[in-house]
Amino acid sequence: MRFIGFYDYTVILTYMSLFFAVYGMTLGVRGDFSRAILCLFLCGFCDAFDGMVARTKKDRTEDGKNFGIQLDSLCDQVAFGVFPAFLCYLMGVDGVVGILLIFIYTLCALIRLAFFNMLEGKRSDGGITKGYRGLPVTTIAGIFPLIYVTCHTLPSFVMILHGMLAVVAFLFILDFPVPKIDFGKILHIQ
Repeated sequence: MRFIGFYDYTVILTYMSLFFAVYGMTLGVRGDFSRAILCLFLCGFCDAFDGMVARTKKDRTEDGKNFGIQLDSLCDQVAFGVFPAFLCYLMGVDGVVGILLIFIYTLCALIRLAFFNMLEGKRSDGGITKGYRGLPVTTIAGIFPLIYVTCHTLPSFVMILHGMLAVVAFLFILDFPVPKIDFGKILHIQ
């Protein structure tokens, strides 16, 4: 029996990010927002290192590389597009304006990821990008926990979440240069 896809260690962190996103959504439904936010942070941690782990496999085929790129973006849409938006809904972002902001945020994350995949498809050198165009969707894994930790007890917390969704969504699709942080070099593990 054979399965479609690629099954090796290069995708483990991507799958772990998806696990944390799904588990975080279940925690959010139960009202355990602190641990759900921790799961979002862990999604970001996994994403920070998944590319570095994938590049350690020197005999990856082009199909394997392309599969990894697509898989990463699909998991990123769940972890950094749907999951934070869903948490915002569970935390009180509701009504016509709230639902519209949740939709716009999720859509902008999707557009950002599709644009990234298009650019990756055009690259021929196979190297590591030096920077991004627009705010990477993974930044929500730092932004949302920071806002939650500093603001969740404020009476205006739900309005702050509205603002976060609007601003971050706009920055996802705004074309401006963002330097790439190389966590491997920072931690001296490359």
